[in-house]
Amino acid sequence: MNLEGVTAALTLPGLPGWTGLVALLVLLLFGLAFLVMPFSVFGVKSRLEAMEAQLDEMQAELRGLSARLADAPRRVVMDDLALPARPSEQSGQSGRYEPRINWPGERG
Repeated sequence: MNLEGVTAALTLPGLPGWTGLVALLVLLLFGLAFLVMPFSVFGVKSRLEAMEAQLDEMQAELRGLSARLADAPRRVVMDDLALPARPSEQSGQSGRYEPRINWPGERG
């Protein structure tokens, strides 16, 4: 393959013949830069290290919380409580208390 054949294959309609070759070279250089460039240039490495530090802090905090909860006294559950005794119901009276009202002039 000669250079003229490659240039003819890459020509874009309506543009000079060399523009396709220049576009291909620019794309190849751009791709090569991404392959050669270390990730720390993009800031990915520092972000990953920051996330790792946050994750370590969260794990340490969870360990501390679980250790504190293991040492804490057991909470009282409703099943452990004794329910108050039910008042004895008297027959002939309704279930609710009704106060006696003495009107003025009434004796009773």
